[in-house]
Amino acid sequence: MDLGLRGKVALVTAGSKGMGRACALGLAAEGARVAICARGEADLRSAAEEIRARAGTEALALPADVTRAGDVERLVAATREKLGPVDILVANAGGPPRGTFDELADEQWVGAFELSLLSTVRLIRAVLPEMRQRKWGRILTIQSSSVKQPIPGLLLSNAVRPGVAGLMKTLAAEVGRDGVLVNTVCPGRILTDRFLSGAASQKLSREQYLERQSAEIPLGRIGTPEEFASVVVFLASERASYVTGVALQVDGGLVRGLI
Repeated sequence: MDLGLRGKVALVTAGSKGMGRACALGLAAEGARVAICARGEADLRSAAEEIRARAGTEALALPADVTRAGDVERLVAATREKLGPVDILVANAGGPPRGTFDELADEQWVGAFELSLLSTVRLIRAVLPEMRQRKWGRILTIQSSSVKQPIPGLLLSNAVRPGVAGLMKTLAAEVGRDGVLVNTVCPGRILTDRFLSGAASQKLSREQYLERQSAEIPLGRIGTPEEFASVVVFLASERASYVTGVALQVDGGLVRGLI
C-alpha cells in the first residue's frame, strides 16, 4: 500500500528516543524527509544516523527545547531552509512529572502547561500558515491514555493533556476545509526507556514489572514503539484523508471507556 508520503517534509519533536524516534523512522521508511529535534545532542545524532542508514532518506537533526518560543521558531525555520515547508507535524514531548495535588506547586503546574500545551500551540502556529496555503497538512500530537482515563498519581498529565486534545478537536473544525487534518494519538503502556524506568522506582525486576503492567491489558502485553508509530504514520498519510478531530488510543485495549 502506497501511503503517499514520498517527498513530504515531516517534523517530529522529541524524536531522538522512544515513540518519537519510531515515528521518525516510520515516516522516513515511507519516503518522507524528516527533521527531528530533542535537547540531548548525542541521542539526536544517533537517531538521525539510524534514519539515514535504514531508510536512505534525508534526516535533519536539530537541537531544541520546545518549551522555549525562540527554539520553536528556529526549529521550524531551519527545517524550512534545509528540507522545505513542513507538511507533517508530529508534536511530541516528555510528560509532566508524577505527583498528587498536595505535592505539586505552581512551578510544576506552569511547567506542565508549557511542556504539553503551550509548546504544541507554538509549533502549530509556526507550521499552519504554509499548510493552509498549500491546502495540505497533517498535525498530530502524541499525548497519553490520560486523555481518555485519568491515571493515578499523574495529576498534571490528567489535567493538562486533555486540554491539548480539546485544542486539537477545535482546530480540526477550523482548518478542515483548508486540507489540514488534525489528530491526537494517545499511547497506553509502550516499551520505552521511560516506561521501563518504573521497574527501578518500584524495586522490581524487568520481568516482574512487565508482568504487572501487562495484567490489566486485554492483549496481555506491552506495546512496542513501532506498533505505536505505525498508527501515527497512517494518520499522516494520504490513506487517512477522511480522519480528523480524533483522539485515538493505541493501548492494547487498556482504556475501557466507549468514547
